[in-house]
Amino acid sequence: MKNHKPRILTGDTPTGRLHLGHWVGSVENRVALQDQYDCYFIIANIQAFTTRMDRPLEVRENVLEVALDYLSVGIDPKKSTIFIQSEIPAIAELTVFISMLVPYARVMRNPTVKDEIRDKGLGDNYPFGFLLYPISNAADILIFRPEIVPVGEDQAPHLELTREIARKFNQLYCGVDPHAEDKDHITKGGVFPISEIRLGRTKRLIGTGAPAEDGSLLKMSKSLNNAIFLSDDPDTISKKIMNMYTDPNRLKATDKGRVENNPLWIFHETFNPDTAWVADAEERYRQGAIGDVECKKKLIEVLVNIVEPFRQRRMMYEKDPAAVLNILREGTERANVVAEETLALAKKAMKQNYF
Repeated sequence: MKNHKPRILTGDTPTGRLHLGHWVGSVENRVALQDQYDCYFIIANIQAFTTRMDRPLEVRENVLEVALDYLSVGIDPKKSTIFIQSEIPAIAELTVFISMLVPYARVMRNPTVKDEIRDKGLGDNYPFGFLLYPISNAADILIFRPEIVPVGEDQAPHLELTREIARKFNQLYCGVDPHAEDKDHITKGGVFPISEIRLGRTKRLIGTGAPAEDGSLLKMSKSLNNAIFLSDDPDTISKKIMNMYTDPNRLKATDKGRVENNPLWIFHETFNPDTAWVADAEERYRQGAIGDVECKKKLIEVLVNIVEPFRQRRMMYEKDPAAVLNILREGTERANVVAEETLALAKKAMKQNYF
């Protein structure tokens, strides 16, 4: 392991095409880190079954959609490993073992679990596999022993649970001192590093639509129909931005406008590289000296410049689906080698290596 590149593990549940929220939340980071790190990117299709168990074909199609999005944004299969979760048997086995280390009450305290139950209106009508999801998520990470996990803010609670499980495993089965610092777990004999979280530059990108009933801005989401996808063409982006929610109290261009909590300006501040224009336009907007249409047209130009290269590259890969499947096959083969090595180390530490 000497002189090796630090390893990264992150990925996505295939629930549809990726959007700008994914880009600034994590994907942008992944592309930038490929030369410095040994990158593993999981397409977590088993996790998609927690809410889509009755739509297997949809899950299958979405696996390929996510793979196309990865390739379109510049994730290079020669530098990074893209793989499918269900094709890594060691993940399922490790999930069972580490589930013994997590009390039920701890899973239910996970705010991401609570939010999904609420946001998806699941009530009490969710499968046991839904509650197993945080444990499976931890196994996805631990099986690759990454030093860093780049994720969006909503996934931070899952990573914290993963860190807790890694500490407990190392202490219980590897004799690591409970007072040992996280950075020292491997040198003190632990199997799993205590992975560090790496958040994107925007923790939670809001969507293009109207706010919730309580006035809070809603996160960008396919299910809320407020997303701009990394595969959208210029006309689609233009229509979405021209219909974007801004300041409902601003009835005409000469009215003074509110910049704070205004999606139009949140997007400009996030994506527009011309910070001088943004600062000047925001002040003019406040004074009623610039209209929404002009500001939206500028934003369309900015977003098309970002997304159009992705779309063009995606269309190239779409012409050869067999090549995309081969990339996934080769990535999954490489991932299995690492996962099986980790599982063997874990079972040895647990005294469950019989043969």
